Amino acid sequence: MNNLTRRNIFAQAWPIIVGQALVPLVGVVDATVIGRTGDAAMLAGVALGVTTVNLIFWTFGFLRMGVTGLTAQAVGAGGGEELRALLVRALLLGLGLGAILLLLSPAIVPLALLLMHVPANAAAAAHDFTAARFLGAPAALGFYVLNGWLLGLGRTRLALACQVAFNGINIVLDVLFVAVFGLGPWGAGIGTSIAEWVALASGLWAARHVLGAGWWRIGRATTFAPGAFRRLLSVNADIMIRTVALLLLFTWFARAGARLGAVPLAANHVLMQFVSISAFVLDGFAFTAEARVGAAIGAGSRQGLLRAARLTGEFSLAGGVLFAAAIAASGPWLITLVTRDPAVQAQAVAMLPFCALVPLLGMPSWLLDGIFIGATRGRTLRNAAILSLALYLVTDALLRGLGDAGVWIALLASYLYRTAALGLALPRLVKQVGR
Repeated sequence: MNNLTRRNIFAQAWPIIVGQALVPLVGVVDATVIGRTGDAAMLAGVALGVTTVNLIFWTFGFLRMGVTGLTAQAVGAGGGEELRALLVRALLLGLGLGAILLLLSPAIVPLALLLMHVPANAAAAAHDFTAARFLGAPAALGFYVLNGWLLGLGRTRLALACQVAFNGINIVLDVLFVAVFGLGPWGAGIGTSIAEWVALASGLWAARHVLGAGWWRIGRATTFAPGAFRRLLSVNADIMIRTVALLLLFTWFARAGARLGAVPLAANHVLMQFVSISAFVLDGFAFTAEARVGAAIGAGSRQGLLRAARLTGEFSLAGGVLFAAAIAASGPWLITLVTRDPAVQAQAVAMLPFCALVPLLGMPSWLLDGIFIGATRGRTLRNAAILSLALYLVTDALLRGLGDAGVWIALLASYLYRTAALGLALPRLVKQVGR
């Protein structure tokens, strides 16, 4: 671990970066095909549909994060049969939860959209898109597990191959169903759902490539070993609460735009695609930190932890600066590319300076997330997320008189709150690790 170099970090990170850059293309493609074929109300409906699906699906994002940390620690401790058993346990959990979501979707979808206060003229689009996306729920949650397991192993090129398969199918089907067949928001949603099943199949293929044929054949006693299964559930429960808190924060951001009308809501959704791309790309270094920190902790190496944090931090800072500059410089052109609506374009350009600051101010919190996920310190992540959510809601209420500018300032402040909470906990984590 002490011999970790910048070259090692980049070699592990670049496939994640490419793969993560493809993740927000789901939202970008959905927004673009609707934005260029529909009106502001339809785009606003899809925006709220995307937010609703992200809120519900990413409630279970712990399946990715918890598995990455546990897998990395198992690698650091020597690997063995636990790598196989952990994957089987987590897949059973993920697929089961996804099936429950699908069965309950006729009740969940209308209730979720009701809570989102969808504008009347956008309600039909939001419902059609969201209902179609739920058809991919089991595949989405199952792929969270497989992706997290591959990242924890450091098999980032295999993870990239799966992500490419998903996004390639998604882009083709979205264009085909919406632009060619005219299926509107439902077509965008069903295209993404089909792509999620393709991603699950590619992830299972990757597991077979790593472990060989019949990798899932392990004894029931090993799969459901009380201590191991309890740890999986415990780590994931805290990370789930953390994820819900952050998703509520971003849902409130979308809702804050919705209370200002369809145009600010649509404009904010366009800008959030740029935020998503920068966050997902910079997460490439955070995910590398997860794997490297987890392996250091599994090996009991304090110096390994510190070196992994420092090197991934250097790359993250450089990336944050570059993305802030890129969004500021190319934002106006990108906005016109995503939407043709003049009112939405004007509002998005007005809010662009706030959007450009997100990669710079958000980067430290994203990296610290990776460090604490790799350390499987779910309680610390949970507490930091809850605190930042509470402070964000207060800030948003205080800045309501500033309109959409206040909405964005509150979002920027939320990143600073989370960075402070996790940064204060970092010295204690370092002291707890080996020598």
